[in-house]
Amino acid sequence: MQKFVKSVIKLRWLIVILIPLITVMMASSLKNLEFEGSYRIWFGKESKILKDYDNFRAIFGNDDAVTIMFSSKDGVFSKKALHTVDAITRKLWETKYIARVDSITNYQYVHSDAEYPDEVVVEDFIDDIDAYSSEDLAKKKEIALKQDIIVGKLISKDAKTTMIVGRMTPKAGDDPAVSFKLRDAVLKIIAPEEKKGFHFFLGGGPIINTSFIEIAQHDGGIFTPAVILVAMVLLFAIFRKFSSMIASISIVIFTFLIVLSIQVLLGFKLNNFTANIPVFVVAIGIADAMHLIWIYTMARKKGMDNYSAIEYSVKKNFLAILLTSITTAIGFASLGVSAVVPIQTLGIATASAAVLAFVMTILFVPAFLAILNPKIKADTNIQEANNHPIAVWYTHFLSQNAKLILVITTLLFVVLGAGIFRANVDSNTVKYFKKDFPFRVAVNEMQKKLTGPMSYEIIVDSKANDGIKNPKFLKTVEQFYKEFYAKFPDVRHISSLLDVVKTFNEVMNNSKSVPDNQELVAQYLLLYSLSLPQGMEINDKMDIDERLLRVSASLNLVDTSKDLEMIQWAEDWWEKTPYSATVNGQTVMFAHMQHDVTATLIQSITIAVVMISLVMLLIFRNWRMLPLFIVPNVLPIALVVGVMGWLDIDIDMGVAIAGAIIIGVAVDDTIHFMVKYIEARKRGDNLHDAMMYVMSYAGSAIIFTTIVLSLAFLVFVFSNFNPNYHFGIVTASALLIAVVVDLVALPALLLLADKGEKSLLE
Repeated sequence: MQKFVKSVIKLRWLIVILIPLITVMMASSLKNLEFEGSYRIWFGKESKILKDYDNFRAIFGNDDAVTIMFSSKDGVFSKKALHTVDAITRKLWETKYIARVDSITNYQYVHSDAEYPDEVVVEDFIDDIDAYSSEDLAKKKEIALKQDIIVGKLISKDAKTTMIVGRMTPKAGDDPAVSFKLRDAVLKIIAPEEKKGFHFFLGGGPIINTSFIEIAQHDGGIFTPAVILVAMVLLFAIFRKFSSMIASISIVIFTFLIVLSIQVLLGFKLNNFTANIPVFVVAIGIADAMHLIWIYTMARKKGMDNYSAIEYSVKKNFLAILLTSITTAIGFASLGVSAVVPIQTLGIATASAAVLAFVMTILFVPAFLAILNPKIKADTNIQEANNHPIAVWYTHFLSQNAKLILVITTLLFVVLGAGIFRANVDSNTVKYFKKDFPFRVAVNEMQKKLTGPMSYEIIVDSKANDGIKNPKFLKTVEQFYKEFYAKFPDVRHISSLLDVVKTFNEVMNNSKSVPDNQELVAQYLLLYSLSLPQGMEINDKMDIDERLLRVSASLNLVDTSKDLEMIQWAEDWWEKTPYSATVNGQTVMFAHMQHDVTATLIQSITIAVVMISLVMLLIFRNWRMLPLFIVPNVLPIALVVGVMGWLDIDIDMGVAIAGAIIIGVAVDDTIHFMVKYIEARKRGDNLHDAMMYVMSYAGSAIIFTTIVLSLAFLVFVFSNFNPNYHFGIVTASALLIAVVVDLVALPALLLLADKGEKSLLE
C-alpha cells in the first residue's frame, strides 16, 4: 500500500491532468446524446409480449392513436362545437402518419332511406352543418344517443363531451420523432379552435411517448445540476474547505461523464431511468471520497504532514472503499436480470460507474491533495478516540440499552414488515405521471366525462374460416358483452362487428339482434363494407380469412393487478365456449409487465444479498459475521416496503429499482463500521474501546454521507414521473433507517454477541 501511495504522489501531476483530459475527450461524444420514449424500449427484442403484440398489429393494424377530447357547456350538437369537430376531423385526415379518423361528424350512420324504406343508407352522420336547424340538431342528438357504437366512445351520455380519434399508420408509434411530429401537428390543428373558448385534452400514444421523453430530459437537465449543487453545499459545510469539496465533486463529474459517453458510444439512448445515471453516480462517488478526505483531515489535525496524511488515509480506507465499491456494483448489477430493458440498462451502466468511481477516488483524490496541500492546522486539543465525549456517551448508551434496542428493533421489524403482505405492484404507465401532469389530467377527464381511457383488444377465434358470420358465434360474443359488463363495472364500452350486424338487422327487420341466418349476416357485412368511404374499411376488425374477430373494450384506469384479473377472466370465459380468445394491446402489454417489476424487486434483492454475502465471506472468512452484514441492510427495505403496504402505496418500477440500490449503498455503512470495528478488536481493544474507535473514525463519515445521499435522492420528489418520485422517497427513507440500524441496532447486537475477546473474529 505504501508503494502504491508513493507512486500516486510521484505521478500526481500526470494523474490530475490525464483524468480530466480523458473525460473531456470522451464527453465530446455527448453531443450525439438522444432520448427515447417509445413503448418498445420497455421490452427486449425477444420478449414474447412484444412479439404477440407485433403479430396482432400485423393482422389488425395499429391500435395506437392520438385522441382529442373537449366539452361544450351548450352540448356537442351546437353548430359551434360541430364545426370544431368537423374542422379537426378534416385536418387530421390530411396529417401524415394518420391512417383513419373517427368522430361524431364522420361516424358512418346506418339507416333506411326516407323515400325508399327498403334501402339501407350508410353515410356521414353530419355533413353540411350550416344546413341544419336547431330542430334538426336536436333530432341528431336524439339519434346519436341511441347509437351504442358511439355512446361512451365518441360522445358522452349527456352529449356534452366528444372525442376525435386519429388512428396511426402501422409502426408510426415506434419512432419517437414521429410522436413529436404528430403531437406538434395536433397542437397546430387545435390552436385556432382554442380561440373559440374550447379546452382540449390530448391523449394516445404520441402524447404519452413525448411526455416520457420530455420528463426524462427535464429530470436529467434539472436534477443532475441540482443534486450536484446540493452535494457541493453540504460537502463545503462539512469540511469547511473548498479543496475538499472540489476533490469529492470532481470524482462524481468525471465518472458520470465517462459512463454517459460510453453509453452513447455503444449506441444507447437515454430514457426515463438511465437519464438519472449522474444522480446515482453522486451517491457512489461522494461516499468513497468523503471517507478518504475525512480520515485525511483527521490525520492533518493530528499533526501529520501532507504526504503522511494521504498515505494514512488511503491505508485506513482502501479495504473499506474497495469492498463498498464491489458491493455497490453488485447492488446495481443485480438489476441486470430484469426483463424491463431500461432497468437492465441502468443497472449495468451504474455498476460500471461504481467500479470507475473507485478507481477515480483512489487515484485522483490522493494526487489532487498531494498537489494542493490544503492548509489544515494541527489541533493540539484533538482527543484520542477512546476519550471523545460523544464516543463515550454513545458507547455508554449502547451498553446500557442493548437488549431494549434489539427488542424494539425486532418489534418494529415484525409490525411494519407485516405490511409487505399488503403491498401491491402496479406497472400501469399512466400512473407513472403525477395527477396534475397534463397527460394524466387528460386521462382523468376522459374517464370522468366520456369513456375508459385504457383499452383491451380481445381477439376471438371462431375456429373456422368465415366463422365470424356464424349466428351462434355472434350470439356468444353478445353474451360475452353482457357478462363482461356485469362482472366488471370498470368496463365502459365494448365494440366489434357484432354492433354493425345488429344495427343492420334493426334497420332491416326492426329487431336489434343477431339474425339466425348466416347468409344474412354476410350480406349485412358486405353491404356495410361496400358503403364505407375509403380509409374507413372494416379490415381492422377481422382477419383476411374472417376467422378472427377483434373485440375492442374501453376500461377505466385501474392498477395492473385488476387488469390481469380482467384479462384472465376474459380468456377463461372464452375457454368455456367452443371458441377461444387472447387479449392484446398496449394496456395489456404493460399489465403483463407487472410480473417483470415484481421479479426485478425479488430477484435483484436476492442476487444482491447472496453475492454480497459471498464477497463478505471471502474477505472476512467468518460465516458467523454474515448476519451482521445482511440483516441491517435488508431491514430498511423490509420496513419501507412494509410501510408502503400499510399506507396502500403501490410498488412501481422506481421502488423495484430502489431495493437493490438500497442494499448496494446502505451496506457501505455496515462495511465501514465493521472494518473499523474488526481493526480495533484485532489490535486488542475491548468492546467499549472498539465502539468508541468506530464512532470516531467511521461514525461521523457514515452520518455525513447518509445526509448527503438522502438529500440528493430527495430531489426526485420534484419529478412529475412517479417512479422517480417513489424512488427518491423510498431510497432516502431507507438510507436514513439504515444509518440508525448501523449505528444503533448493529452495535447493540455486537455488544451482546461478541462477548469474548475474539469470539466473532476467530
